[in-house]
Amino acid sequence: MAFEFRFPDVGEGITEGEIIKWLVNVGDKIKIDQPLVEVETDKAVVEIPSPVAGTIIKMSKNAGNTINVGDIMVVIEEEGEVSKENIQAVSEPEQVKQKSVSVVGELEEAPDEEDGKAEIIAIPAVKKFAKELGVDLTKVKGTGIDGRITKEDVEKASAYKEITKKTEGEIEKVPFKGLRRLIAKQMITSASKIPSVTIFDEADVTLLFEIKAKMKETTVKKGIYLTYIPFIIKAVIYGLKKFPALNSSLDEENEVIILKKFYNIGIATDTEEGLIVPVIKDADKKSFSELADLLARLTELAKSRKIELKDLKGSTFSITNYGAIGGIFGTPIINYPECAILGVGKVIDKPVVMDGEIKIRKILPLSLSFDHRIVDGAYAQRFLNSVTSQLEGEVFAES
Repeated sequence: MAFEFRFPDVGEGITEGEIIKWLVNVGDKIKIDQPLVEVETDKAVVEIPSPVAGTIIKMSKNAGNTINVGDIMVVIEEEGEVSKENIQAVSEPEQVKQKSVSVVGELEEAPDEEDGKAEIIAIPAVKKFAKELGVDLTKVKGTGIDGRITKEDVEKASAYKEITKKTEGEIEKVPFKGLRRLIAKQMITSASKIPSVTIFDEADVTLLFEIKAKMKETTVKKGIYLTYIPFIIKAVIYGLKKFPALNSSLDEENEVIILKKFYNIGIATDTEEGLIVPVIKDADKKSFSELADLLARLTELAKSRKIELKDLKGSTFSITNYGAIGGIFGTPIINYPECAILGVGKVIDKPVVMDGEIKIRKILPLSLSFDHRIVDGAYAQRFLNSVTSQLEGEVFAES
């Protein structure tokens, strides 16, 4: 009996994903819970396991295609042996006959031999993409399953058009998809919904530098690499407890500010594909070494794209460390729907006047972006003052 396995909801609010790689082929015999495909969704790459055992007789999407929750991914023959003829009959793409025609409006359909109307086999996102690039889909040959037109097909058609027109110089087109597209959506949501303001300050972390060096001797023996981030997390949590509106989100529909009594800290992580934000849950209940160990493991999982969706959800406040690659100050974009994000610059040696003398101190630049609907500048600055004072010495009471 043929079983149609549809793309399941793999996380909170997930509606679609992009197929990265198939782990099986048509004709393969599979077991229950055997991974079938890697799908990128909500900044994570997840493996989708099979709910049944049997033989793959059809795969409905190619790698690179978008798939919506509820779409058929594969058809699996559950019982008995499946002949090669049956596999071929089920998996062989249907021949799609098209004519070159002019199309008015939304590029939705074109005449064929039967009733004068033939469906253009492409998902709505591809049709919209083609319209934006000015590509006539009736003149594009689909390379996807069942003759489906993919984004790559549209891009190739568009590139051909531009090659015949452009004389200024060489260009390269990079597909805007996957993680890059997800980041763009999140950035647009944040920028369009949140009136963000950024304030700047500096913390004298000369003492922190010395304490970290001493603690590092112990943590290295445990196989833990200690950075400044665990100390910053502790300082942030201290500040959030004193100024709870920074650990909140705005429920616009019900017109209430939701103050969160738990502290899940998102740490923006640079990967080859783009920015991913792993979340350290209940960070206030963890020691410096526990934070360092968990941060290292989540960062590695994020960079290898093996991090689980649950570790990317539920943050209440975020930290972005652009100082790790040499940045000093920035204007971080808030991780919607959070209220604020702290940007951390690189530690620099800087001359500072102390007791009437000029001394060289280690200075940590800080940038705080916050939602001005929820808090005002004075409140945000008091929070940043609190974080700064912790980093300048008070945070070491625990160490």
